[in-house]
Amino acid sequence: MKLIYKRTAERGFTLIEMIVATAILLLLVGLAIPSVKFAVKREREHELRYDLWMMRDAIDRYKDAADRGAFQTKVGTEHYPPDLDKLVEGEDVAGKKLKFLRKIPIDPMTGKAEWGLRSMQDDPTSDSWGGQDVFDVYTKSQDEALDGTKYKDW
Repeated sequence: MKLIYKRTAERGFTLIEMIVATAILLLLVGLAIPSVKFAVKREREHELRYDLWMMRDAIDRYKDAADRGAFQTKVGTEHYPPDLDKLVEGEDVAGKKLKFLRKIPIDPMTGKAEWGLRSMQDDPTSDSWGGQDVFDVYTKSQDEALDGTKYKDW
């Protein structure tokens, strides 16, 4: 009696096919990672620009209201707010609170709600705050932006 073995076609992947598919997948992931990091950094920069604009606008609105005499400010402050918290707390105007900022945003570069402050009397490039008033705000991050500038100079 003769035994005949029939070989059926087996379905599946060979080891070579698996290695090639894995290599292609790793190559594609490797190419995508730098662009994702770039996009994340660009989004953080956009958020930083918006937060700085929002706080500077609130400082300007506070000064404008004080210049118009809506409320009294401390002598020597040039009608700028004493600190960022005052923009959130607001000022009493005719029995109502006039607020300029909902909350102090978290710095997207440092991850903290701590910002560098400059008063009217400080040097424009100074990293220390004189404490008299808040004329300007900047990030405390020492990193460089995608365009090569320092974030703290924005």
